[in-house]
Amino acid sequence: MTASPMTADSLTGKRRIAFAAFVVGDDDVPGLLTLLRSLALSNPGVCEDFVVLHGGPGLPAASAARIHALHPRVELRPAGTGPRGDAFRTGDYATVIRDYATVIRDYATVIRDYDTVIVLDPRTVVRGDLGALLRLREGAVAFTPGDTFVIQRDHAETDPEPGGEAPIGDSQDDRSAYELSDAELHAAYLALNGTPHHDLIVHYGTPHVARTGDVETARRVALAHIGAGEFQEAADLLGSVRIPVNEAWPHEVFGHALMSLSRYEEAEAQLLLATAAPKRAATAFARLAQIAWIHGDDTTAQRHAMSGLSADPTHRGARQMQRRTTGASAGLPNPREGAAEDQLAHVAYYMPQQGNAGDKLLPESVRLTFGPDTGPRRWHSIHAHRLFDEAALERVNARRGLVIGGGGLFIPDTAPNGNSAWQWNVPDALLDRIDVPVMVYAVGFNAFDGQSYRRERFNASLRRLVERSAFFGLRNHGSIEKVRALLPADLHEKVRFQPCPTTVTRQLVDGWTDPAHRENTILVNAAYDRAGLRFGHDYGHFLAELAKAIRALGGHAEVKCVAHSVDDERIAFDLRREHGISLPVIPMYDSGNDEIRDLYARTKLVIGMRGHAGMIPFGCGTPIISLISHPKMAYFLSDIERPEWGVSVHDKNLGAVLTERALGLLDDHAASVADVHGRQRELWKVTQANAAELRAILGTTAQTPEGRTA
Repeated sequence: MTASPMTADSLTGKRRIAFAAFVVGDDDVPGLLTLLRSLALSNPGVCEDFVVLHGGPGLPAASAARIHALHPRVELRPAGTGPRGDAFRTGDYATVIRDYATVIRDYATVIRDYDTVIVLDPRTVVRGDLGALLRLREGAVAFTPGDTFVIQRDHAETDPEPGGEAPIGDSQDDRSAYELSDAELHAAYLALNGTPHHDLIVHYGTPHVARTGDVETARRVALAHIGAGEFQEAADLLGSVRIPVNEAWPHEVFGHALMSLSRYEEAEAQLLLATAAPKRAATAFARLAQIAWIHGDDTTAQRHAMSGLSADPTHRGARQMQRRTTGASAGLPNPREGAAEDQLAHVAYYMPQQGNAGDKLLPESVRLTFGPDTGPRRWHSIHAHRLFDEAALERVNARRGLVIGGGGLFIPDTAPNGNSAWQWNVPDALLDRIDVPVMVYAVGFNAFDGQSYRRERFNASLRRLVERSAFFGLRNHGSIEKVRALLPADLHEKVRFQPCPTTVTRQLVDGWTDPAHRENTILVNAAYDRAGLRFGHDYGHFLAELAKAIRALGGHAEVKCVAHSVDDERIAFDLRREHGISLPVIPMYDSGNDEIRDLYARTKLVIGMRGHAGMIPFGCGTPIISLISHPKMAYFLSDIERPEWGVSVHDKNLGAVLTERALGLLDDHAASVADVHGRQRELWKVTQANAAELRAILGTTAQTPEGRTA
């Protein structure tokens, strides 16, 4: 099974939204600048692309620079040729902006690369929240006052319908409030309440810090950088200002940035300063505990975690570090561990208590593909997030080989570090000194649409890893395509397909028996990590459409919420609050691996947003429908040649489509299960072929479990 190249937009269905304005020439630029200021100050959490259509060969360089200074995502485009271009060149602005049909046609021909465009008149200003316009998904709509349009790509050549009044002003009094210098705009934006957009606070805050040296602004901008995985930028900005000793919060944020770059000693100094302030102490101590744990010092980590809990007994991060460094979870010697020469070392993300259920299952699933014994007699565990140091290198080189996987380890902002820029905290020099076979197994490239890696560091680490690996298997063809694009051509063939072992669970678990009877249930899972990247402006739409589907499906089976992590329970709260739907919640994050597999094997259908809310039930033989908010969901469905088993969270007809596809799988459930089994057999063939190669690499005749034929 192979997959064709796909763009992120086509995979997730996420709407591309842009603002647009028409500027005849340089004389219209002052009005556009006022419009841009008003947009930022009235909608501080919004920063979509802004397309400026202009006449003539282009705007003067000075005018273009003034426009770009006010908005980080401006693109200047010529208006085109023909009657519309003539209208621009002659200054016949009324023809361009007052004629609805002209506006629609200009959109259709010049900015068709967006799904939704909000056309604003540069002679007006934005006075209020544009959320209602951003959420529009149908037709072409004209608003008053001014010339404001919301146009969908599929309706670009239709006549606009009246949409009522928009929060737009067109009087001189309206405009005068936004006729500010750049410095005044920066200060006004930074003084606003609410959550600013990352791009805007960076765009306005960075020059403000350079101009004023303001520490509080530097902290806010650095925190925005950290939220986007821009740790070097955060550290550089805070390093450029003088932070008073008693300013705890900036020290804490600076420490966070530095530890994310693996500058641990510098981070500790900043975090220790932050512990002096009661309001920041718990977080600072939790980060100090994490640094100690990363270095394998569980005793110090436990002490810092307890100090954090003394400052705030409810602090989740301190509590997690306290639990992680207590008893058996503290990395103490295991009396059942076998001889080193009989073991494989295994780098993985070992999920702590109440962690993500899918990630909890993954290490065991990977080990099952190498044989039925998944315990310490045959396996030596290495947590990916702990620093791979000289002691770890010595332990690995004493084993038969090193397995890395599974899961989406290639992601930039989970357990960030400056050594590799992905989840395994391994310095290049130590990676180069591993002298046993390295086997990368079923790893995924997990960046969200809109996320980026620290490219230079990640690329160098990735290339070293591929060169060093005896086997390099990625869990879907989408990840293969992404990784090959970052490698020189001579390494492309080393990157091959190895399905996630959770997708072949029925073949791997010793003594597996398919259920004779299934519960008449449908399990629904939603995910909320990086919600802005998942949903954009469409969360309200998604929730309403999901509610429609749940009501329709409730007449056929009992619908329950299954939470892979604690945050996944939000879907049950939101459905009840917004739509009056009450769902039982299954806290799968508290379940053991056998319980997870049993639950997914006994239900009739799983509708899941997390990758492993699809792959695990599929591997247990259960039909699935994926709620696609991340490219990896579509990658998997493409690999098994069942794209119809997925629906985008942005689909305008999500409720109806989801209901139709779910009922289709339920109506002939036996055939649906048989189809899952058939798709699974294809993945098992790949897994078996790779297993033969792995046996040759390891020089062993050990057998993986025989595949089932059912």
